[in-house]
Amino acid sequence: MPYCTVNGVRLHYDVSGEGFPLVLVHANPFDRRLWMYQAAHFSSRFKVINVDIRGYGYSDKPDTPTSMAEMSEEVVAVCRQEGAHEAIVAGISVGGVMALQMGLGHPEMFKALILVGCSSRPSDVYQHRIDGYTQGVAEFHREHLEALVAPEFAASRLGRYLLDRFTDWDSRLDGPAIVQIFKALQNRDQTERLGELRMPVLVINGEFDNSRPGSEFMVSRVAGAVHRVVPATGHACCLEDPVTFDGYVNEFLEQHGYL
Repeated sequence: MPYCTVNGVRLHYDVSGEGFPLVLVHANPFDRRLWMYQAAHFSSRFKVINVDIRGYGYSDKPDTPTSMAEMSEEVVAVCRQEGAHEAIVAGISVGGVMALQMGLGHPEMFKALILVGCSSRPSDVYQHRIDGYTQGVAEFHREHLEALVAPEFAASRLGRYLLDRFTDWDSRLDGPAIVQIFKALQNRDQTERLGELRMPVLVINGEFDNSRPGSEFMVSRVAGAVHRVVPATGHACCLEDPVTFDGYVNEFLEQHGYL
């Protein structure tokens, strides 16, 4: 399993396929497996670099304060270690905020952004997440996961199976480490810099995603940005309906000459 150590934090990531690099950055409170369908689909055409961000998966779980800029630079270091001097980056939720930061900080490296279920501004839901993980992972993780998908998906046999795969890792997670990620999300606002983006930008939301209003506002501030909505899904739309989600991404990548 490949690792990259940045400022004392060791990140785990997977690499699959060959071609132009496509970097995947997952959401709270999942890990890189949130992108399981996309890693399988896009590795037939791209070099897919699928990262466990700090706090999740096989990556370190520091409970010290961090920032979106610091976490983004950790993923940039993974890209450099893999020789991905140019890449497409797709991020969802906190991963989308990180992808946005990566595009703003390194426009020479990231040639297209796919931002899923995220916004340039803080959300009023973060404090509830902080309070929940302060109580403990076992007490809150499942509640959080189910809040991020459509109720019908959470109640379905497939949905229960997939969400179980993430709660299976509860003993390896650390509540204080997750709290620090949400605190970092609270302490940022990238709105004033959105006009700097010059690369193609695709923004995707699930129909019932609570971050959709913030995403729509963000789209209005990015020249040429395209917005797509995955019907009958929530925040984790790439997991809930991968066929529709991947179709939107394929359309975007083909339009810009990557397929």
